[in-house]
Amino acid sequence: MSDNILEVRDLKVWFPIKKGVFARTVGHVKAVDGVSFDLRRGETLGVVGESGCGKSTTSRAILMLNKPCGGTIRVNGTDILTLRGKALMEYRRRVQVVFQDPMASLNPRHTIQEILTEGMVYHGLCSVAERRDKGAELLDSVGLPASMLDRYPHEFSGGQRQRICIARAIALRPELLICDEAVSALDLSIRAQVLDLLGDLKRKLSLSFLFITHDIGVVQHIADRIIVMNKGKIVEQGTCAEVLGNPREEYTRYLMASVPKIGKPLV
Repeated sequence: MSDNILEVRDLKVWFPIKKGVFARTVGHVKAVDGVSFDLRRGETLGVVGESGCGKSTTSRAILMLNKPCGGTIRVNGTDILTLRGKALMEYRRRVQVVFQDPMASLNPRHTIQEILTEGMVYHGLCSVAERRDKGAELLDSVGLPASMLDRYPHEFSGGQRQRICIARAIALRPELLICDEAVSALDLSIRAQVLDLLGDLKRKLSLSFLFITHDIGVVQHIADRIIVMNKGKIVEQGTCAEVLGNPREEYTRYLMASVPKIGKPLV
């Protein structure tokens, strides 16, 4: 078996620009244009760049939410773009995602128990009778009490909702977890707690992470390697020490300079 869980080669995701009464295609927005990288098993790979650089579009292509117009995406050596039926359903179980906005990610009409265990029942990982016990186990794994199972998403803080989203993601026993700006909407203190939680889950569950963020200061605390994207392309990549210690690209230096620093007090 290869050391790489994910292999992306020359990935292209272009969106058509249409004009006129007949909506003719007059051009394309090249959101992702020739991106190639590997993610090793048990590794956390940080993908960094400003809004609109193509990092989230890349993750959505891996999740098969956006259809690529070129390139290949292989997970465990299998070209996922060829998957259909049961093979596609199994792939969706093995690759899960935590999105930026937890409130938008959770069904407001479902209880936390239903949210956490619906996928498990669908994929045959637990029976209807086991839902409460499984839900309690998942909440415990992210530091929340089982008494919250009967509550609804609006009754939680942003940090608690994101923990619930993480619990839902690990419920299906994935191999690869994609975090798309998973901590950017959280307060700094809560952000640190969630990052620590993700690190603990990575070790306990032997997960591989694709961690997407615009904040290069975040990835240095969680990532093993970093990819820097700009205008749909990878402009720099390497270990945290290589990229952050000696950035080769001016764009990377701009990202590093944008991280807030504690200065002298005003009074």
